[in-house]
Order: sequence, then structure tokens, then C-alpha cells
Amino acid sequence: MSKNTKQDILRMVEEDDIEFIRLQFTDIFGTLKNVAITSSQLEKALDNKCMFDGSSIEGFVRLDESDMYLYPDLDTFEIFPWRPQNGKVARMICDIYLPDGTPFEGDSRYILKKVLKEAADMGYSFDVGPECEFFLFHTDDNGMPTTISHEKAGYFDLGPLDLGENARRDIVLTLEDMHFEIESSHHEVAPAQHEVDFKYDNALKTADNIMTFKLVVKSTAKRHGLFASFMPKPKYGVNGSGMHINMSLSKDGVNIFDNPKGQHGLSKEAYYFMAGLMKHMKAITAITNPLVNSYKRLIPGYEAPIYIAWSTTNRSPLIRVPSSRGAGTRIELRCPDPAANPYLALAVCLAAGLEGINNRLQVPEEISCNVFDLSKEQLAQKHIERIPTNLSNAVDAFEQDEYIQSVLGEHVSKKYIEAKRAEWAQYREQVTKWELEEYLYRI
Repeated sequence: MSKNTKQDILRMVEEDDIEFIRLQFTDIFGTLKNVAITSSQLEKALDNKCMFDGSSIEGFVRLDESDMYLYPDLDTFEIFPWRPQNGKVARMICDIYLPDGTPFEGDSRYILKKVLKEAADMGYSFDVGPECEFFLFHTDDNGMPTTISHEKAGYFDLGPLDLGENARRDIVLTLEDMHFEIESSHHEVAPAQHEVDFKYDNALKTADNIMTFKLVVKSTAKRHGLFASFMPKPKYGVNGSGMHINMSLSKDGVNIFDNPKGQHGLSKEAYYFMAGLMKHMKAITAITNPLVNSYKRLIPGYEAPIYIAWSTTNRSPLIRVPSSRGAGTRIELRCPDPAANPYLALAVCLAAGLEGINNRLQVPEEISCNVFDLSKEQLAQKHIERIPTNLSNAVDAFEQDEYIQSVLGEHVSKKYIEAKRAEWAQYREQVTKWELEEYLYRI
């Protein structure tokens, strides 16, 4: 049930002199889209009568079944603080429906809602806190993005070493104007790399917030003459950008992952949930790490995890259980990157965890050492597998995992596989600078 009513939205638009409203939605590949209307068309939109051409959106529908409708979520109404104060701009995030009034099965927000409903039927609510990293680069004389930065700052450095400090501060202030609760922000390990962490919330709100966060970061960076990139690995030889996902389940307002009497202070449900994640991790990687470039980040030496293991004591495995207990007990999945569609990523993670709980799956032995120090023989002895090494392998794993495909549904699974196969094929056809430097002169 929405907290805002149709009359609330109409009143706020009139009182705040809002002229434009952006009706936003996300395609299956995590790209934010919108239809802009003026305030004169708002009542029509609030009556769910705003139609758009779904055939124009990659991965949606064919030309002969193109009519779709945007149903605004009234509780997502926000004013853009960076837009003009006269004739302000606001937004609402929308669900996508078919002409017959049924939800569109290719709407990634709807897919997450379905899994959340499954959790709710079991008595659970799913809370998520993301850790979003990004780079701030210079633009060229034409305003186009580059991978150039003059700064040399590192982890937790501050100005004057951190040349992006002012932009990051404005990002935080803008997010707070849009009712985000920012817990921390800092410079990351690589030059020009930054992280802003906002407070956990229910999974749907968090997925909405991730999409809003990326828009705010890019818009604010542009005002500072910079380009914000969420590309997982934009530069060779430095750390890539991740989006660690911290997850917990609650029942009747109590975190069920917490159990002071359990091993490491964790409940059986926490271990079952981890086991479900680990069982389906190879297929999940196709969603949480969706680009060819994603796998340039997932290599040894740059803090990104590659081994399907868990630990309460170190950060090298794929899953970490941070030390906080009580209400703060959570499971941290460390492989996702910010290119992922957050709705789909959270949907498959939750579904895998719920399957673990339903089937009481057992986790393997905890890895308390640095997993990167283990030899191939030791990894084999401990039955530790690694996540896919490239997008093609990840799509293979996704195609073989019927359960994870069922979470996304036949429509999205088919479209996703087709698109990612094509992306990999295009990548394989490229002749790279590395190949020219390595082979041209000596062959």
C-alpha cells in the first residue's frame, strides 16, 4: 500500500512549482530509461494511462506487441535538486504493465517483487545494503569521457591528494536532499576511485536507490566537469569497481541470521542461505557481473574474489560474514559490480538463499586463511571452485541452471542469453592493442 496518494502527488507538484515529471524504469540490462511529461499530463500518468513503445527497448518485446503502460510507484516521487528551481523536475519510478492490465514479465522490478512476495509468504523481509564504487575521470575538449585523471590518491586519502573530494561531497549532499541516509564516503584504492555507502533498506527500495544513486553520481560529476564511470575495470593495472551486497533476512522485525548461541553467532538459516548462494553462484555471476569487462576485475591481485568460499575472518573468499552481530548480522557477497541490474541481482541472490533455507543446504567448511595462498591441490582438496573466468562461461552456467532461469522467467532468460552471447561474439572478433603489441612486430 502506497504512503502517498494521487492527491498528495498533485498537491506537491503544484506547491513546489514542478513543471516536468520523469517516469523512470529500468531495462533488463540495468539501463535507466524514462518518459518525460509536463505537469499538465500528470493526472493521466497517475491514472496509469501513460503508454510507450516497448519494442524500442532492447530486450522487451517485438514490434507487433509493442504497447506498454507505465504505472508510477507513488512512494518513489522525488524532486531532482540539481535541476532549475523555476519549473522544477521530479521523478517517479514505474512498473511496466501490458494493455490487459497484467504486469510485464520482462520488467526487472516486477521480477524482484515476485521473489520478495515468495519471501513474504515465508514470513521474511529482505534487507540489503550496497557498497557502490565508481571512478571520476576527466572529459576531453568535446566533453566526451576519458580514463584520464591527474590525481594519485589512494585508500582513505583526503584533499589535496583527493582531487575528487569536492565532487564527492556534492554527491553526498544531493543524495541527502533526496532522502538518502549516507553512512560514509571515501576515496578508494585506485586513483580517481570513490565509494559512497548508503544505509540498508528493503530490497526493492535498495534497488530503486541504486539506480537513483548512479544517476545522481553521473549528474553531479558532470557539473564538476568530470565523468563518472561505473565500468567494473576501466583501467589496466589498478583495482576495479565492485558493488558488494550486504544481505539479511528478518522475521517479525528480528534479524533471523543472528543467533548468539550458534557457531560464530549465526543461525542455521544464515548458513542455509549462504549454501544456496554458493550452490547457484556460477549462474548468478552472469547477472551480478554482466559485462565482458566484469571479468577483467575478477582476477587475483586486486582484492576482488574469485573463489566460491566463505569466511568470518578474512575478505579473500566470495562471501564474508562481517563481525557485527544482533540487528547488524549480515552476509556480504563480494563479487557483484555496479554494471549489474540491481533488481535482477537481488532477485537471484534472494531466490538462491531461500532455496538454501527451504532445502536446508549445508555450507562447506569455512576458509579462515587467505584463499589466494592456497595451491591448486589444496583448493581441490577443500572442494573450492572458482567463479566463471569470462562472460561466456558465466552464460553457460546460467543456461545450465534451470532454477536461476526460472527466477527471471523464460522471457528475460532467453533475451538475456541472446544478448550476452552476441556481446561475447563481438568481443572475440576485436583485434586489441595488446595483440598488436604482442604479435605484430615478430610474426
